Amino acid sequence: MKSLRLTAVGGALGLAVLIGASPAHAADQTPADILQAGAQQGVADGYPGVIGLIREGDSAQRVQAGVGEVGTKVPADPKSQFRIGSNTKAFTATVLLQLESEHRLSLDDSVARWLPGAVAANGYDGAKITIRQLLNHTSGLPDYIGSPQIAGPYAVDANARQSYPPQTLVNIALALRKPVTAPGEKFHYANTNYVLAGMVIKAVTGNDVANEVQKRIIEPLGLHDTTFPTEDPALYGNYLHGYVHPVVFYTQDVTVSNVQLFGPAGAMVSTLDDLATFTRALLSGRLLPPRQMAELKTTVPTSDGKTRYGLGIQHAQTPCGKWVWEHTGAVLGYYSFWLSSEDGTKQVVQANTEYHLILGTPGQTHTGSAALNAYCAL
Repeated sequence: MKSLRLTAVGGALGLAVLIGASPAHAADQTPADILQAGAQQGVADGYPGVIGLIREGDSAQRVQAGVGEVGTKVPADPKSQFRIGSNTKAFTATVLLQLESEHRLSLDDSVARWLPGAVAANGYDGAKITIRQLLNHTSGLPDYIGSPQIAGPYAVDANARQSYPPQTLVNIALALRKPVTAPGEKFHYANTNYVLAGMVIKAVTGNDVANEVQKRIIEPLGLHDTTFPTEDPALYGNYLHGYVHPVVFYTQDVTVSNVQLFGPAGAMVSTLDDLATFTRALLSGRLLPPRQMAELKTTVPTSDGKTRYGLGIQHAQTPCGKWVWEHTGAVLGYYSFWLSSEDGTKQVVQANTEYHLILGTPGQTHTGSAALNAYCAL
């Protein structure tokens, strides 16, 4: 049985196990054919629904398999909304990079400069941690999701409306253990980093991170199907239902789930098209000036030894030798990821509607492998 990997909620490393695998597809298959076959295999593996997008230049193709809701059995709609989990992190990092370009902060500022006393317990010192180290996960901070008081209720979706103030989440994280590495010494993925990043944004601007993302990214890019919920755990309009299975003897609908638990680390809702539009704008330099683009793409080695992490985005070499920028979002009921070329002209985006906090499931493996092969075929 696979071990529970709660640190992967929001998931930076979800595709890492596939990097280095050999591509396997017929030479005459198109990228969409490959992605479609992977989606169908994902449903055969137990996913209720899988949707995907291939975009090359201005040309887009969408695939789908399975259903958007188990009860009604309506086919999964590739234009539906879904929870994007830790793909939120790139939005949060972009806001901080924009603030730096406006000379309102420096990524080398200490956390304590903007949040005095926020990180000052159990041997942790915010004066020794920089904003940059939050964004590239080298702060050395633990992940609050590893706490039993958080993980247990979340895993069974028992806390959809419970309030989680950001400082409370930070305090829970700090209490988990004393430091095991110095700031800047080693990569350790932790949602705590991006909760603090959101707190910095509010300290600098006076606004919640959701407001800054709305006015700086969502509105300028016309992401009409993208939202940043801060309290309401429900989804509205055209959306995919999210599930966990098996829960005892049945599949549980966890579409309504807590968003305060992740906030700037993983609360956003979007679509395949909007996520592709955002990542293309980000990687092509539309959202950031050259200096901040260089910082965005400056990477550190991750713990898997195969990928490198920038600021809210990850860099890896695919099985076919192509390099790709990517990230994974894994929250209760939803598992999504995007792959993009250096300039954003070639993209693969996919969303799956089952996640029960375990990485390495057959559905993740098969759909992820298909996405990498589809990207290689572009």
